[in-house]
Amino acid sequence: MVSVGTRGDGMRRANLALVLRTVHQQGPRSRSALTGATGLNRSTIADLVNELSRQGLVVERAADPDGRVGRPSPTVAPHPDVAAVAVNPEVDALEIAAIGLDGTILVRERLPQDTLLTPERTADLVGERLTAWRQGPLRSTRLVGAGIAVPGPVRASDGMVREAPHLHWTDAAIGALVSRSTGLDAHVANDAALGARAEHLFGAARGVNDVVYLNGGASGIGGAVIAGGAPLGGAGGYAGEFGQNRPGIVDEDDRRVPGGVLEDEVSRALLLAAVGRDHGDDVELADALTASEDPRVRAETARQLRILATALANAANALNPAVIVLGGFLAVLASLDLDGLDAAVRAQTMPACADDLRIAVAELGGRRLLVGAAEAVFEAALFSPL
Repeated sequence: MVSVGTRGDGMRRANLALVLRTVHQQGPRSRSALTGATGLNRSTIADLVNELSRQGLVVERAADPDGRVGRPSPTVAPHPDVAAVAVNPEVDALEIAAIGLDGTILVRERLPQDTLLTPERTADLVGERLTAWRQGPLRSTRLVGAGIAVPGPVRASDGMVREAPHLHWTDAAIGALVSRSTGLDAHVANDAALGARAEHLFGAARGVNDVVYLNGGASGIGGAVIAGGAPLGGAGGYAGEFGQNRPGIVDEDDRRVPGGVLEDEVSRALLLAAVGRDHGDDVELADALTASEDPRVRAETARQLRILATALANAANALNPAVIVLGGFLAVLASLDLDGLDAAVRAQTMPACADDLRIAVAELGGRRLLVGAAEAVFEAALFSPL
């Protein structure tokens, strides 16, 4: 939190948060540019920047010469030594990173797992890695919290993981466990919800107010919706579970799992099996699919694209987004024939809903979930005036 005063300075706290959020999300800005971006006057901006600088949350740097007469205005930038820990447990690996307030990934590790992670083991591994990082690359870094992106429904009120089915977690208090192992406040959310936030702020949906996001991971398919610029959480925070919908399959020969849901039919595991692999990350999967000339591989990707197109058309008809963003293995699959997927979605979408619709792959790639987890920390710890 950026507050330092008494109960009567709520407006000041809100303005401090506004300035800090602006330079974090929009990049370094001069004081005059901050005046325009926030609507605050010059003297107020000067006071707020000085206070944020005193708190070690921003730094002012000399601007690059731009050829104008006179001294260039310094720019206000997020302090590079302020960071959040980001965590993403999956069925095949645990990813951990420290991401700076300036967007820099300070350190990142992927820890492959031969057995399913338990909540306790996850917290222990995060604590062990953070202890090592604090003695090395994060020696001078101020950590403001830990964000955890979980592949399953997370209760919004308290961060309880109600179920992460592929990890076999039920009612897991992973936030409390990570707080205990790291000494940091922990913030837990569904991985797709965090990926959507990251792409909305910094990626393929930047500047777009109505977004559908589908995330394809080792655990299946999750999703999230941004409506009118705000996340659509639902009554308990569980909205967006597109992977659990029953897919519309026109040709029964395309069905692989009787009565299966979308993530049973559009599957990373089936794609890996098609190229003869037991495991592999999204980069390895993309390389294998692109290089393969096996007609069986092409048939499998075409089958999954047909089913995915119908699922996306259903989402477009129900929610009328401006953009549908695909992340993880769904981005890999879509990139094989993005134009074809776009055409197949439009063919099944109401013309009015298809008019301004765009299908896009996640621009942040493999960083999206970690960036989203860090954003959950920054929002709670630094940008909230309450």
